[in-house]
Amino acid sequence: MATEQELAREAKAWPFEEARKLVARYGDKAPAKGYVLFETGYGPSGLPHIGTFGEVARTTMVRQAFQRLAPGVPTRLFAFSDDMDGLRKVPDNIPNREMVAQHLGKPLTKVPDPFGTHESFGHHNNARLRAFLDSYGFEYEFQSSTDWYTSGRFDHALLAVLRHYDEIMGVMLPTLGEERRATYSPFLPISPSTGRVLQVPMLEINPDAGTVVFEDEDGKKVETPVTGGHVKLQWKPDWGMRWFALGVDYEMAGKDLIPSVELAGKICRILGAQPPEGFNYELFLDDKGQKISKSKGNGLTMEEWLRYAPPESLALYMFQKPRAAKKLFFDVIPRAVDDYLTFVDKLKGEEPAKALENPAWHIHNGQVPAWATAADQLKTNLSFGILLNLAGAANAENADVMWGFISRYAPAATPANSPFLDRLVGYAVAYYQDRVKPTKVYRAPTDVERAALEELRAALAQWPADQLTNAEALQNEVYEIGKRHPFTELRAWFLTLYEVLLGQSTGPRMGSFIALYGVAETKALIDQALGDGIK
Repeated sequence: MATEQELAREAKAWPFEEARKLVARYGDKAPAKGYVLFETGYGPSGLPHIGTFGEVARTTMVRQAFQRLAPGVPTRLFAFSDDMDGLRKVPDNIPNREMVAQHLGKPLTKVPDPFGTHESFGHHNNARLRAFLDSYGFEYEFQSSTDWYTSGRFDHALLAVLRHYDEIMGVMLPTLGEERRATYSPFLPISPSTGRVLQVPMLEINPDAGTVVFEDEDGKKVETPVTGGHVKLQWKPDWGMRWFALGVDYEMAGKDLIPSVELAGKICRILGAQPPEGFNYELFLDDKGQKISKSKGNGLTMEEWLRYAPPESLALYMFQKPRAAKKLFFDVIPRAVDDYLTFVDKLKGEEPAKALENPAWHIHNGQVPAWATAADQLKTNLSFGILLNLAGAANAENADVMWGFISRYAPAATPANSPFLDRLVGYAVAYYQDRVKPTKVYRAPTDVERAALEELRAALAQWPADQLTNAEALQNEVYEIGKRHPFTELRAWFLTLYEVLLGQSTGPRMGSFIALYGVAETKALIDQALGDGIK
């Protein structure tokens, strides 16, 4: 029987395709530094967002795939914070904005924390990043740009940039406008008089001395070493320098950064190292197919997704088709949750080769989550879509209402012994209250629809007591009734049930819904629709 490593060599899932680039680079041996290094970057002028989650999740998936392909090679993942960048503008969503405005231009780790909880604004946002990554169980090592610059660990790389100054300028200048070219330098000195990060031309370059000369804000000429945190680099040269200094082997980036990746790669080669492997993922679109913009606010935030669905569903969304532009808006959430549940269910009995192609394998690093085994034992098998429709039919204000129905359908299940299901219940109530309830529109049935609903009502009134939760039998009954009435197509019958009974254009598998919601309760829904016409 083939080993997991042998199966991984043939696996087609994109994380394995990416990981094989590293195998081609190093084989089954570690590079000279002793490990393969994965990196993700973070700009701490703002809080972590959905893109941060996606980049770390996707990189983790590639790392896990590589660990199967080369199990004897150590790996590390650096979450690198560019916290020595100068603060360019005051964010809108922070307190004490006037205080922060007095420190514009200073490194983020030198700007006082407007929240008053940390050493600096950079330290505050770094702490938020670590808490954010920790909450999802990511395995990573946090790295601070300020620490690397000021500790001297970047010194050898910065001196290399100084030695190759003209070559790096030759790479950068053709990418800049005429006005920017006149003052550009890859080095950004820290002003000794104001502490700000300066974008000024270099008056002298002294590779032998390891210094540069520039004009400070007070008009004085200053000679400063490029080492020890006295300067930082413009972000594109900084990226290439970091790859060289750390020996980064893998880093992905958004499609919009392809030109920057190419420039950083050229600079990394100039310094004497091979750029990392990686790929460029596509950007997200809104519900109209337009590129998501922070300034427009036309996207879906991570906080919004996680109000309505578990992080595993977001990880699935990030896994699927990373090179394709995808719409990111509220309506994709329920499908993502149910797709995640389906993939986990398949993973439980899948043969090893197929398991490696299953997104749930990559989300859970090859392990079936404990909740899935518990759900098997309790035989709940409730989809998120069913829970959403239950919330709608019951007009659920809280989880207790939902559990009243669930307990009748699956008596062994409780919030205590089914914590993942309980989380889904909470998400379903929140999604229904915020996103579904305000848009519900019921309509009266046509004559054809009324006749079919009356037959369904009569069938439910006579339904055997020992078949009340038999979803398959209920589904067959609904199906047969629809076939006996002159609908243009059977889909029109199910659309009738959704629009007339549930007030929405899409809905669940009706047999499963009736089994969960209740035969008597569904009959009451039909009575209301037939009696009042429109609710």
